[in-house]
This record gives sequence, structure tokens and C-alpha cells, in this order.
Amino acid sequence: MKFGLHLTVSPRHYREIASLAEEVGFDTIYVPEHLVLPSEMPALYPYSDDGLPRLSGLGDITPSTPCYDPWAQLGFVAACTSTVRLATAVAVVPLYHPLFLARSLATLDRLSGGRVTLGGGVGWLKSEFDWAGRSFHDRGRRTDVIIDLLRRFWAEDVVEHHDEHFDLGPLQFNPKPLQKPGIPIELGGSSPAALRRVGRLGDGWLEFGARDLDEVVTQLAVVDEERRRAERTELPFEVTSWLPVIDDVDRVRRAEDAGIDRIATSPTVANGTPLTPDVFRTWAFALRDRMSSLESSGLTS
Repeated sequence: MKFGLHLTVSPRHYREIASLAEEVGFDTIYVPEHLVLPSEMPALYPYSDDGLPRLSGLGDITPSTPCYDPWAQLGFVAACTSTVRLATAVAVVPLYHPLFLARSLATLDRLSGGRVTLGGGVGWLKSEFDWAGRSFHDRGRRTDVIIDLLRRFWAEDVVEHHDEHFDLGPLQFNPKPLQKPGIPIELGGSSPAALRRVGRLGDGWLEFGARDLDEVVTQLAVVDEERRRAERTELPFEVTSWLPVIDDVDRVRRAEDAGIDRIATSPTVANGTPLTPDVFRTWAFALRDRMSSLESSGLTS
């Protein structure tokens, strides 16, 4: 079992907390993404019972929640670390033109020494799309095209593509990422369409919102069936879950048996309470002790 950290802290603490996370043994650091938030949040978030969006461990996303640029965030974290992987959870893929997204990721991959994973999704907040001048109703189809184009930009010498979404090339895209054949693309989502997309196109699944491990198993079966149909079962694939399953060895063992490869987590603090380095340090060292006991049980990598 691997462990990821959802970096939902003030940027002024990134250096200390990212370095400590790497020391403790987290294998991936995740940052969230929104472009902009409305002055009144609609209750449309698909991963909570009441429809209100939340960040792992830190409570509600409110209109005043800062929306930092994820590539700048991860670029800074890359400079503060040397081995931990850098990922989004999740970037709103259809808000981007594929050339801009491909360039940001390839640049970050080069600067970090090949440590980047794109965690992507189709988005749920329509107002973001409206204000960015992007279509909302076809965002799923556009995401499929963008994923294909990213992989082509990162691997092919000359790319040409023409459809209702993008009119490109012939062009040469550089720089190529250090990772070959390209940067891993892991996808979030739990709707039937999202799960099929994960299986058809993803290098991994970012699982959000499941109520228990049984629900994860049911959803993962949809992903696995689509992977078989797409003839992708021989390709590398990882499942990352935000389920709170690190309370004890038995729960982690059951998560591993369910097909989860990584548990992403962060300290839980009271809503509105800042997460300081001291709070994180206490939590992280306690978690390291727990991870050590899991390793002795043969459950961590």
C-alpha cells in the first residue's frame, strides 16, 4: 500500500510540509484545482451527501477559498523535494486548451525530473466553464479528445488533428516529457460515464466519494470491464482512494484486497482552523509510526 498527501495548506507552509511529507514516506503529493468560485456555492458537488464541496481533511469549500494555479504550486513543491511524485486531484481538463495543458505538464515534468502525474476530471461547476468561455454540455467528449492529444503531443514527432473541438497542425510539440511514453494520466469520477472513461483511457483511477469499500469494489468492476473491452489490462494502472481506511492494519488489508493501491489523506482539523506545520508534524510522525506497523505486516511498499 502506498500513501499520498492532499496538500490543502497555505502556500507559505509548502516548503516545510512537502519536505516533511517526503521524509515521512508519502509517495505522492496532490493539489486540488478550481479556476474560480461563485459568490454562492450551488449544492451540486457529486461526492458529498448534501451536494456541498469539501477538501479532504479541511471541510467545506467556500466562495472565499483560494484557487491557486496547480502547475505553479507543483513547480514550487518540485523544488522543495526530490523523490515524491507530484499530482493534481483533480485538474479540470476540459477547461484547458490541450496545447497549454500539454506544455504546462511537460515543463513541470522536466523541472521535477520526471515525477508528474496528471490527475484529471471533467468538472462539475458549470459557472467555471461559462466564465472561461468553455462549453459545459460536451465537456466529457472534449476531455476524451484532450487526453488523446496530450499523449500524442508527448510521444509523436508531428501531430495533426481536426474535429469540432480543435483544429491543429501539422505541428511539432516540444519539449517532450522525461517520462516515456508520456506523463501518466489518472482520472477521477464515479458516474457510470466517468468510470467507463477511467477504464477506457486512464492510467489510474482517483476514487472520491465512496461510502465504503463495497462501493469501491462495485465501481472498480465497471472500470475493469471497460479496461478489458479497450484491451488495456496489460498496461500499468493504479487505484487511489480518499476513503479513511488507515485506522488499523485490518482496514488497510481490506482496502488492499479491494484493489486499492494508494490511500490519499491529510490531517483533519476543525472547519476554518488553519493547518500549521506543527499540527502537520505531529500528525505525520504519528502516521509514520502507523505506516511502519503496516510495513511490518507486509502492506506498504
